[in-house]
Amino acid sequence: MRHILTIRYGVLKNTSDFYAAFNSLKKGDPVIIRSHRGVEFGEVVTKVKEIADNIPIENLGEILRKATPDDKEKQKKIQEELIPFEFKFCQKKIKEHKLLMKLASVEHLFGTKKIIFYYLANGRVDFRELVKDLAKEYQARIEMKQIGVRDESRLLADYEHCGRELCCRSFLKNLEPVTMKMAKNQKATLDPSKISGRCGRLMCCLRYEDKVYEDLKHTLPRKGSVVKTAKGIGEIVNYDVLQQQVTIELENGSRIHASVSDIIDRVREPSRQTEATCNHSCEKDCGRE
Repeated sequence: MRHILTIRYGVLKNTSDFYAAFNSLKKGDPVIIRSHRGVEFGEVVTKVKEIADNIPIENLGEILRKATPDDKEKQKKIQEELIPFEFKFCQKKIKEHKLLMKLASVEHLFGTKKIIFYYLANGRVDFRELVKDLAKEYQARIEMKQIGVRDESRLLADYEHCGRELCCRSFLKNLEPVTMKMAKNQKATLDPSKISGRCGRLMCCLRYEDKVYEDLKHTLPRKGSVVKTAKGIGEIVNYDVLQQQVTIELENGSRIHASVSDIIDRVREPSRQTEATCNHSCEKDCGRE
């Protein structure tokens, strides 16, 4: 039997599945792995899952061993001594070459002579001379990796508005697109300062909570629907998706709050003419799907 574990590794907190030929690891153990980038230092983040020997594992990395005290000491030296000097030297050379780029972070791989420099720039940068200077200084393979503002926050930021560690640092594997439609669907405020994360883009939690809101929204009658309740017949003028409640304006002009279970019957759906007045660009939720 072979054993599959999910490992978090690298400065971008990558998470991928790796296989091991031994079964002595548990969640939280530091390990030495071989990824597509080379030999790296990582941490086990899931329990062991066993697979049969005949299942292909070509696309998986390999866990070489549990990190020894010497491995931990070497990784500590890389983090506390080598990387800070490499960062300062690269910044110095960027200024000397007058390059329009911002250095965000440096990653020095554990088991190979490879250093990755992460930077931000508005466009393409001719850093060939910079790479020559870095390769000459460190006698290592140099890789320049351009990143966006979301990756910068993943590298440098710690906590979000909610007080928890950034989702992109703690568990998200991929930074998938987040749209304004998701914010509108959750009836969140459209104030950019309140729905934007540390990166300045829409918060990732809007995306992975969106499906729940979509499912709950489908159980509610749309705005403009006429419904019958024990207190009378009226029109839906607002709703609360999470509470599964609606605001109904009765025929006498008064308004009541009712849950979906209080609706006895749906008398009439919104007319096509009423629906056509919205072009989906309104900031208020019109109730259309």
